[in-house]
Order: sequence, then structure tokens, then C-alpha cells
Amino acid sequence: MEGPINGGMLYHEVQESKLCAVHCVNTVLQGPFFSEIDLAALASDLDRREHQMMQQVSHESFNVSMDGDFSIQVLQKALEVWDLQVIPLHSPVAEPAQVDPELENAFICHLQDHWFCIRKVNGEWYNFDSLYAAPEHLSKFYLSAYLDTLKGFGWSIFLVRGNFPKECPVTSGEATNGYGQWLLPEDAERIIKSCNSGQRRDRYQQPPTEDDELNAAIAASLRDNGGEVGTSGNDHDDELAAAIAASLKNSSPAVVKKDGGEVTATPVPALARVTTAAGGEDGESERKRSKSGLQEK
Repeated sequence: MEGPINGGMLYHEVQESKLCAVHCVNTVLQGPFFSEIDLAALASDLDRREHQMMQQVSHESFNVSMDGDFSIQVLQKALEVWDLQVIPLHSPVAEPAQVDPELENAFICHLQDHWFCIRKVNGEWYNFDSLYAAPEHLSKFYLSAYLDTLKGFGWSIFLVRGNFPKECPVTSGEATNGYGQWLLPEDAERIIKSCNSGQRRDRYQQPPTEDDELNAAIAASLRDNGGEVGTSGNDHDDELAAAIAASLKNSSPAVVKKDGGEVTATPVPALARVTTAAGGEDGESERKRSKSGLQEK
């Protein structure tokens, strides 16, 4: 049985300038394999070939913008060096991944000028978005819903397949590019819990978190049991829904904000999770406890 890659550690890169494409490629590979200079060279080579095919002389680049955003072709070329294929998720060859995404190993996501990677490392899924302070763990159940929600928000999603590197050639605990970091899963979880994600979601229209999904599922359950929340005429359900919504508003996953070249993170209080749905004996007990708590307040 193979051991964990990189000794069980997670490789994450925090956003530097507009190098999200570099961060995305490196977190797919789980190591600081590429720099912005490497991707720029690939973009230049692609431009030269495309200009030759079109039989024109032009200084315009089709593969890197003036502000440093790279095309999917550049990311494909970079990953091809490591015998990895980048496939649009909507293509027929990727159909199995649409049904069972948890059986794959990596996805690349893109919207506007931002790239990020969702990657399975040592059997667990993580969101390696460079705007997060650390990798965010994703449950296998939530992975499919998360990808669907990304698509609903207009994100382009690509499947990555092939022989992923088993180890990073860097042997020290520090990354060599200045913005990478090696984290144990428990350290990543601690960082995520201590930070706030408001700035990131505002900028990139990021989809709901698992807590948001939980809130929506509970609201749907309450509607099924007594009409629309807030208009059902059932005080127990309405008060429970209001209490849950208020609780969920106080928590969200960690991100980083670029402010004057520095990375900052804002702590948030821990979320009191609700583990029983409304309805049934357990749900009735939960409603009574919630209502009792509201009355005491």
C-alpha cells in the first residue's frame, strides 16, 4: 500500500498579485513546480505557434492578458509536462466525473480572471483556492453539490486526469517561491475555522458554503412539513428556522484578503451546528429546545 504523498502534508499557495493560474497549477501538482516565468514562456510559445498557423505577425497575446491572466491552453501545456490531461467537465469523455466526481483526483475552476483547484490529497478533498488562507476540506457528499453550484454561478470547470506526482522534489518544509506553504490537515482546518470569507465571496461570486447548504436544506424541510417558512402558521418551525438562519450568518469558510501586499484574515466565532432536521421525534425535540432557548432570550 502506497504511503501518503508529501508525508501527509498539504501544499497551498496564498494569492500573490494576479498569479492565481500559477497557484492553481502548483496545487494540482502539490508542490512549487512552476513560476510565473515558466507560464509566461509557455504562453509566448503558444502565441508564436498560433500566429504561424494564422499566417500573421502580431504582438497581441491570446494566452496571457496584460494583467497576467493565463488561458486554459497555458495551464494545459504546463500540466502536460507531467503527463496530465485537462478535460472540460461538460465533454462526453468526462461524463463519469459528472456522475461520481469523488472518484476523480482534481478539478480546475475558472471565472473571469480567477483560477483555483479542487484536489483530492491522501483520500480527502480540499479546495485549494489561493484566496483562502489554507486548504478547505470538502466532504465527498458536498463535492458534487459544490461543483454543481459553481456551474450554476457561471464557473468553467475542467477535469484533470493522469499520473499525478507522488512527491514534491522540495525536501525542506518551506516552499521556494515565497508564497507557498506546507500544512498538516489539522493545521489547515484550524486556520480555516479562525478566518472569515466575506471579501472573497463578494469579489468572485463564490457559491454557498456547506453551512449555507445546510440552512437551505433545513428551510426546504420545514416548507415540506408546513408551508413556506415564515408563513406556515407553525410557530415552532418559524422560530427554529429563524434561529438557525441567525446562527449560520455568523460563520463562513476562511479566506485571505490582499491589502497593500499583505495577507490578512479575520476571526469569526464558531458555528453551533444543527444535526437533526425538523420533523419526526428528534426534530420535534429540537424544535422544543430551540423555542425554549428563544423564550429564555
